Amino acid sequence: MNNDNIISIAKDYVAPTYGRYELALTNGKGCYVWDSDGKKYLDFVSGLAVCNLGHCHPKVVEALQNQAEKLLHVLNLYHIEPQVQLAEKLCKNSFGDKVFFCNSGTEAVESAIKLARKFSFKNFGGDRHEIISFKMSFHGRTMASLAATGQDKYHKGFSPLLDGFKYAEFGNIAEVEKLISKKTCAILVEPIQGEGGVNVPPENFLKDLRRLCDENELLLLFDEVQVGMGRTGKLWAYENYDVHPDIMSIAKGLAGGTAIGALIASDHAMAFEPGDHASTFGGNPLASAAGCAALDVIISEGFLDHVTAMGKYASEKLQTIASKYSAVKEIRGKGLIIGCEIEQDVSSIVIKAIENGILLNVALGNIVRLLPPLIVEKEMIDTFLEFLESSLKEL
Repeated sequence: MNNDNIISIAKDYVAPTYGRYELALTNGKGCYVWDSDGKKYLDFVSGLAVCNLGHCHPKVVEALQNQAEKLLHVLNLYHIEPQVQLAEKLCKNSFGDKVFFCNSGTEAVESAIKLARKFSFKNFGGDRHEIISFKMSFHGRTMASLAATGQDKYHKGFSPLLDGFKYAEFGNIAEVEKLISKKTCAILVEPIQGEGGVNVPPENFLKDLRRLCDENELLLLFDEVQVGMGRTGKLWAYENYDVHPDIMSIAKGLAGGTAIGALIASDHAMAFEPGDHASTFGGNPLASAAGCAALDVIISEGFLDHVTAMGKYASEKLQTIASKYSAVKEIRGKGLIIGCEIEQDVSSIVIKAIENGILLNVALGNIVRLLPPLIVEKEMIDTFLEFLESSLKEL
């Protein structure tokens, strides 16, 4: 089928939950994708930080092919070899001791919320159930993760929301402290806010959250769905800030493009017992095999150094461009999650980018959010920069 055929069928039969571009992508390799008419695009979205290794990474493809010939699915009442292998790798390369597997980021956040409340119930009784999250946060679109999300635009039309959530200003530790009460059980935070505009925390903010949690016997929950798996130049974003959570939600880049989610927790926080939580497809053999392969690539020698170098290169070049154009308000980010805030809506820039064979993403209407594959090279970054500067000249 060509682009027009695919788009026509989609409009007839696919639920309208996305405002989709008039583009049907059918193939991908490395940092590039192709549409059904054969046009090539440089992908600086990576499926929203899912394809961190680029499209169809050979190690991930090989792992999927090998596993598909052996076993596709069994019930989680049995032990699953790729699942336990991935759990071991995750724990040995993080703060954690135990892993719960699911299928997406919102499920991983739901699991964290549920675990925090179970922990509090077991240790303090039923009155401590409130969770402090942050304004401009994004944690998902299912009901608990939606309630935890600190943006009203996502809440509209879905009342009543699950109660028990309070929102503090991101970066304002004094405001967080004021919200803590005898009913508080946890603090939930993205180490770097993604959908909220690529907001990097002030120095020591995450450390101060850790301190408040320790002082008040609260759990600290990190949502690293978007910023984990090497995106910031470290395997986990929390490593940039010399702090660790009690519970962490991950997904997106965990399996190199295959659907997966996970919750990582310390033994101290792991209050789940048999029957408390479950996921039919969580930790299935295919996704787990892909996850093992993807993680091995990211922790291999030199990989994260490359991410750091490319992030530094892109940020410095963007700062140079920003100094030349008053329309650019700020460049911010860490590693290869970068936000370019512009004084006006950037939707037209994204459309123009598609016409020029580049895929970009928008946050909050006026921020070009860059999420290229972590294998991106300088010449690819230069291609984007040339396009951006030409677009800024026309504003």
